[in-house]
Amino acid sequence: MLDERIQNDLSVTELAHKEGDFYKLISTCGKVFELRYGYYEECDRQNPLCNPVVLYPDFLKEPVYTDCGEPFATMVQDACKCYRGETKRTLNTTCAECQYFQHCEDWIGICKCGLRQRKNE
Repeated sequence: MLDERIQNDLSVTELAHKEGDFYKLISTCGKVFELRYGYYEECDRQNPLCNPVVLYPDFLKEPVYTDCGEPFATMVQDACKCYRGETKRTLNTTCAECQYFQHCEDWIGICKCGLRQRKNE
């Protein structure tokens, strides 16, 4: 019985992804995003109980726009001051709850708020 549990634990460990492993490519609205496994926080990297997770682009830190000038956002990104939703905006409100968020693929979408649109020159 103990040998079976050890074997199961080993097979789970073998399937765990390593930091930097490729997850997938997302092609949407004329842009391509390469997703890889990693850590959002250094403390997670140091914790032996934490496995790498899929890292999504940080569109707040490094904005990316569609050819029409609409900014990309992730579903879990903190909602901005332009938020419009069914509930009042709080510190835990995300873009996915906003009426301006248009889901594209996976956790990536675009913000349709005209105030956030970049004017093409």
